[in-house]
Amino acid sequence: MDTRAIIASKPTNNINAIFDHSSFSGTQNPSTLGRHLARRLVQIGITDVFTVPGDFNLILLDDLIAEPELNLIGCCNELNAGYAADGYARSRGVSACVVTFTVGGLSVINAIAGAYSENLAVICIVGGPNSNDYGSNRIIHHTIGLADFSQEFRCFQTVTCHQAVVKDLEDAHLQIDEAIAVSLKESKPVYISISCNLPDIPHPSFPQEPAPFFLTPKLTNQEGLEIAVEATAKYLNKAVKPVIVSGPLLRVAKACNSLIELADACGYAMAVMPSAKGLIPENHPNFIGTYWGVVSTPFCTEVVESADAYLFAGAIFDELNTAAYSLHVKMQKAVIIQSQSVVIANGPRFGDIQMRDFLKALARRLEYNSTAYKNYSRMHVSEGLPSQCDLKENLKVSVLFKNIQNMLSSNTTVIAETGDSWFNCQKLKLPQGCGYECQINYGSIGWSVGATLGYAQAAPNKRLISCIGDGSFQV
Repeated sequence: MDTRAIIASKPTNNINAIFDHSSFSGTQNPSTLGRHLARRLVQIGITDVFTVPGDFNLILLDDLIAEPELNLIGCCNELNAGYAADGYARSRGVSACVVTFTVGGLSVINAIAGAYSENLAVICIVGGPNSNDYGSNRIIHHTIGLADFSQEFRCFQTVTCHQAVVKDLEDAHLQIDEAIAVSLKESKPVYISISCNLPDIPHPSFPQEPAPFFLTPKLTNQEGLEIAVEATAKYLNKAVKPVIVSGPLLRVAKACNSLIELADACGYAMAVMPSAKGLIPENHPNFIGTYWGVVSTPFCTEVVESADAYLFAGAIFDELNTAAYSLHVKMQKAVIIQSQSVVIANGPRFGDIQMRDFLKALARRLEYNSTAYKNYSRMHVSEGLPSQCDLKENLKVSVLFKNIQNMLSSNTTVIAETGDSWFNCQKLKLPQGCGYECQINYGSIGWSVGATLGYAQAAPNKRLISCIGDGSFQV
């Protein structure tokens, strides 16, 4: 195939990810773009790729199929492929899906937007137009009838953290490697479009085995850390009944274990926001339930909102996580810890501080104070069990979830669909090691069906219990 008419794109800049291609020797037989991509996916821990074939991605899919360590899973449509990639990334930390140009890209984009809202590293790969068609003023199929091929690219700019359009073999390896690195670093989806005629063409820039790459770790400003920890400890140690509320960004920050260390050290009562359920062991001695405004776990709201200081770790204060903004907390009494910053009592903000580093350091400086948990213990009344259901009666939701509760173990994961399942599943008490996944903020109905497929592929040893409304299941 003549590639002389390929229009070269500008080389991308390195973003603190180091990709060492110096091990390639000109005496080796060069590999192809398709094999390079396949090996990169394997290197970052992906063993399954969710696909919908189309004429723009067939050559690329052949290269991915040829990789013995990759398993291609054909999906019934692009939206479900994207949902499956979402579920896979929740378990493995990263995932990939492959679709065709525009008709596939604009179908999968809803799932990619959901993955963006959930901070999931999903690598969305699209088979793009022949490199010789760029700038030719040709109108090709799977477009809206314009010679401008950028519509899909422009749509993905708003729901991905990085976009790469690969239409030149010279810098294709740099573009692919950079996109993967950004996705892993930011824990967000990325978009990679690959011209359909390029995947199986050998090129000297592709060694038979891509050299391993690594990401430069995010570092904490140690001086800023010390100042922030000292100020936070001084503030919290003066409180009479402080509490901890954990949020969904704990997962992105890889700080779940650090928060447990902090809770063990300080004795504070500890609640979770609804989208953080499953990130903190519910059998922890300080755990008091889900803080969700007017629909919180019984007695949880009373304890949190009567506290004179709160430590929010990884919280997102959106409409649904706050039950229509029904949280009655005062930011001037809160320490807000995000992935790379700390704000104390609605005042000083400290940046360039990794959450896990901050929590570990703070654990060594806080005085033990279990007052809030003791208050919870005094007022807490165990929930009663639902009455037995007569064999001739209609099945009640309370009885159904009583039986689901009995099915839970360390080998199960609950997937809660948008709607009633959110509220019913929040009442489940998760045993140690039991997973839990939901999509609170984006709330795309039908998400859980595809996500169940993806999560099951990523964690074959887990038994999935997916709670899905009939409307969502039909979608």
